Amino acid sequence: MTTQEIVSKLWNLCNVLRDDGITYHQYVTELTYILFLKMARETGAESKFAEGITLIEGDNLTPEQEAQNNEKKIIQAYSWDMLLSKSGLELYRSYKDLLRLFGTYCTGRVREIYQGSMTNIEEPKNLEKIITAINELDWFSAREEGLGNLYEGLLEKNANEKKSGAGQYFTPRVLIDVMTRLMKPQPRERCNDPACGTFGFMIAASRYVKENTDDFFDLDADTAKFEREEAFTGCELVHDTHRLALMNAMLHNIEGQIILGDTLSNLGKSMNGYHLVLTNPPFGTKKGGERATRDDFIYTTSNKQLNFLQHIYRSLVADGTGRAAVVLPDNVLFADGDGEKIRCDLMDKCNLHTILRLPTGIFYAQGVKTNVFFFTRGKTDVGNTKEVWFYDLRTNMPSFGKTAPLKKEHFADFEKAYEAEDRRAVQDERWSVFTREQIAEKGGSLDLGLIRDDSLLDYNDLPDPAGSAEESAANLEEAVDLLMSVVKELRALEVQD
Repeated sequence: MTTQEIVSKLWNLCNVLRDDGITYHQYVTELTYILFLKMARETGAESKFAEGITLIEGDNLTPEQEAQNNEKKIIQAYSWDMLLSKSGLELYRSYKDLLRLFGTYCTGRVREIYQGSMTNIEEPKNLEKIITAINELDWFSAREEGLGNLYEGLLEKNANEKKSGAGQYFTPRVLIDVMTRLMKPQPRERCNDPACGTFGFMIAASRYVKENTDDFFDLDADTAKFEREEAFTGCELVHDTHRLALMNAMLHNIEGQIILGDTLSNLGKSMNGYHLVLTNPPFGTKKGGERATRDDFIYTTSNKQLNFLQHIYRSLVADGTGRAAVVLPDNVLFADGDGEKIRCDLMDKCNLHTILRLPTGIFYAQGVKTNVFFFTRGKTDVGNTKEVWFYDLRTNMPSFGKTAPLKKEHFADFEKAYEAEDRRAVQDERWSVFTREQIAEKGGSLDLGLIRDDSLLDYNDLPDPAGSAEESAANLEEAVDLLMSVVKELRALEVQD
């Protein structure tokens, strides 16, 4: 079986849970709990659940200590086969106990994934059906295809399902890959996503390094260890999404820290010194118009994307190597007030060398217009941006969506222009450049670089404005004359009466 076939089978299991009133997102979270247990069996990691768990020793243990020891023994004795051997209410109770115990006594990633976990399944028979169905999948093929790829496919399936709501800011895999290829993460670089979602950007960055180092075998032992344990990190605000990110990272053998928290709080001040940031931060404003609680931001605004932009360029190393590729909505291009000040600060501290105007329809929130900002942190804090290149991948493009997905080939001409040794030699109507002075003349707005929309009428085909005005005036005069003649006739009839 292919990964796609296994993902489809897993996704179809959600039909089992409809009677329990479980949402698509809850279903993916529930699958995460169960898949983790099954995948641990398939990878031989079941024995690691008990690592770091020690029983309380002594002759005079309190009832509470005895109870703790008994619970720890359950984890030590756990196996997937033990779960399969139970059914009905007994299985349901054992499963609920495991969720709590793994989140309480296990260590490392296991504890992070299960901490605060609870099942949304209420019908024991439904739980039994899911566990049985997962056990019967072709796990040999799943291992061959890659368990991480299987899980990523499941997350993407969730995002593609509009009812789940998960696709609102889900970044299409093809866009993640394009941004990663152009940023070229290197060994020993510290990479970060401050709004990491399910960790897609960092997994792509890790994959890029692996592909260019023979799966880290070209690296010395210390560097390979750094890549696995420190190179790729993130932060996620939503607990359930954080749990999915942890699972995704673990299945891709990434052990870097994934923080559960708010980058726009003072927690984010410690997230700095990065060589590369790849991210698609959430759009909108904080609830109630509340401003970010970071006390180190010079410009305070309730606009999330502007605050994330501030955080990102401040978090890069200022040695000429720190760089970022960030998905941002159109309003970042033209927002006045603090928005204009933040853009100016960005162009001073960084070389904002490229803006890609993305097509509409690639995000499932209708009407969202987005761009990718590519910039490099300078060694000084002033005058780093001399000119900004724009590529219009929006105008006169197909209507993208679930039935017409964005594909790698749609970015081919942009990648060619982006990587050209002489950008001015590129012959492409979608490719244009504006100097910092020209941008200043336009009020500091970056809402630039869009070509003529062929769906609109050609200006040359429109009638001459002066001629149209004269014709309209003549028609009005004729109408007035006609009305006056009617008035005269009516007056004449009145006299006759």
